[in-house]
Amino acid sequence: MIGTSAALALSRRGVVVHLADHDPEQARTAAALGAGTDEAPDGPVDLAIVAAPPAHVADVLADAMRRGAARGYIDVASVKGGPRRELREHGLDLTPYLGTHPMSGRERSGPLAATGDLFEGRPWVLTPTGDTDTEVLNLALELVSHCRAVPVVMDADAHDRAVALVSHMPHLVSSMVAARLEHAEEAAVRLCGQGIRDVTRIAASDPRMWIDILSANPGPVADLLTDVAADLEETVRALRALQSSDEDERREGGTGIADVLRRGNAGQVRVPGKHGSAPRVYETVTVLIDDQPGQLARIFADAERAGVNVEDVRIEHATGQQAGLVQLVVEPKAAPVLIAGLRERGWAIRQ
Repeated sequence: MIGTSAALALSRRGVVVHLADHDPEQARTAAALGAGTDEAPDGPVDLAIVAAPPAHVADVLADAMRRGAARGYIDVASVKGGPRRELREHGLDLTPYLGTHPMSGRERSGPLAATGDLFEGRPWVLTPTGDTDTEVLNLALELVSHCRAVPVVMDADAHDRAVALVSHMPHLVSSMVAARLEHAEEAAVRLCGQGIRDVTRIAASDPRMWIDILSANPGPVADLLTDVAADLEETVRALRALQSSDEDERREGGTGIADVLRRGNAGQVRVPGKHGSAPRVYETVTVLIDDQPGQLARIFADAERAGVNVEDVRIEHATGQQAGLVQLVVEPKAAPVLIAGLRERGWAIRQ
């Protein structure tokens, strides 16, 4: 999916892309989508982009480098320190190699899940060393530019610690929460709302892919989960205290719960906002809609008529009804204008 997405972006900008895969059918599928050609190049290409699971990246790179397949080589795996160390153990010259990681993805895998705009506006991490050939770095920067991503230069091991925090550990926590639903009573599952959908969305990813990812970065993820486990233990203790008949214990339990919620607030506000900018405070206007074609188009058209820019949108489907709630996220000063404009055009606003 990542490889085909990059190939689609490059092909649309006039770059000649040659596709190869251990399963030729996957390369043919990507070629049929317009990502390039599955015919082999006549000679070395400018840049070889290796999009393989972390466990196989070093071997695929080593094979390509020994064959002299390109002037420069990059990979797009989500772990960077391990592949570099493995390549060094292969005894290869690493000057033409640069580890990279586009910070974008989807829950689905394979070329049919690819999209040419997958990386637009998203960080693309580059991990050059003092040995990295300048030409290879420039080729990688050109690739990032063609994909309309934002280049971010980091040390490889610092990158691995960072993605453990913002990607790998959250994925496991999401899976653990989703696992509580596996044998839950149907009546309880039917009550699922947007909150549980948000928390468990990434748990839908391919387990085989994630075993590869986590196997390549186990230490930093385990360290973070140790901290999460400590927080869980303290939170359980606080909740048990809230059950106590002793007023002091209940007060202590309330303080413990308030502390973890407060720290959660403090962490959440550090998540970058729109286009990677500092987070901003928005207001949400909630609109009741019928589950019929054209409803969203009408809402956006009516928001435009009201002169309001919608910063974000979320949809919550009503349980057991052909209706839903559309949450339009807007600037605080625009919320009253949007509410008035939508009500004027017959929309039901939920306060």
